[in-house]
Amino acid sequence: MKRYYSIGELFKDYREFNGLSQIDFAASIKVDLRTIQRWEKNLTLVKSEKEEDIVLATLMPYQLIHNLNAAVPIPTFYNFKTRKYSLSEQNSELPNLSWYKDQLDLTTQNIRTIDYDLDIKHINYYIDSLHKDDSYVNDELIREAVKLLPELNFVFTGRTGYYAGHCIVLPIKETTYLKLRNREITNKNLRATDLINPNYLERPIYYRYEITGDCNETIFYIMAEFFRYFKKLNKKYLLCGYTERDDNYHLNLEIGLKNVWEDKALQETLGLDYPPRFIEGDFDHFLFDD
Repeated sequence: MKRYYSIGELFKDYREFNGLSQIDFAASIKVDLRTIQRWEKNLTLVKSEKEEDIVLATLMPYQLIHNLNAAVPIPTFYNFKTRKYSLSEQNSELPNLSWYKDQLDLTTQNIRTIDYDLDIKHINYYIDSLHKDDSYVNDELIREAVKLLPELNFVFTGRTGYYAGHCIVLPIKETTYLKLRNREITNKNLRATDLINPNYLERPIYYRYEITGDCNETIFYIMAEFFRYFKKLNKKYLLCGYTERDDNYHLNLEIGLKNVWEDKALQETLGLDYPPRFIEGDFDHFLFDD
């Protein structure tokens, strides 16, 4: 993580990381070139009503923009690769597994079930941009997931009340699971008809579609809510998912999930530290063994 002291410095690095010119950046957030130049020289601040446009266009956390877009900026660490911020260098890495387990009962009022009309814009922007595909997310899929499994389809709002992360877990049919596992379909192919009410199944299958947060504190509360669901489930289940994230690779293995397959060719294409992979398992060992 790099520590940023001004909004101008952040914008310059954002452009460099994404290979954008000042003109490209200006077009993406619908301002003129002179405005970008003044921001990057820290001659003017971003108008507050423009902050949301920047967050949606760049996927940089709102709290990061808010901290630096001030007459007296709050120095903030940020990593463009993981898209996470931190106020201290000590909090830049994910905590170890025992820390999660010891703090599992901590709750927050910042979590609420996804409100489709209110939240889908942020979810779509994040996932579509992550995969560089404007049609990656199927809206009806998310709507149905919220209906069938509201406990595991939620958003986290930060200190300012602004969207800061989400958890999307799909209760899928066994036939859908097998197609995903055998690489016959991908996340982009999933539809509402692939879902099923998990309460009707003796052994439900949960597909971890997308979990993200803008900082480790957000990630902790999201994951604590996620783990508590399975701790209370009181039945056999299978959790599976596809992930390209580098920062949770070892955590997944420590929790007890196993790699079914890895795509090393895609790893090279995307420039990742670890290969994209399909994982599956349960959390019994993590949640119940001392």
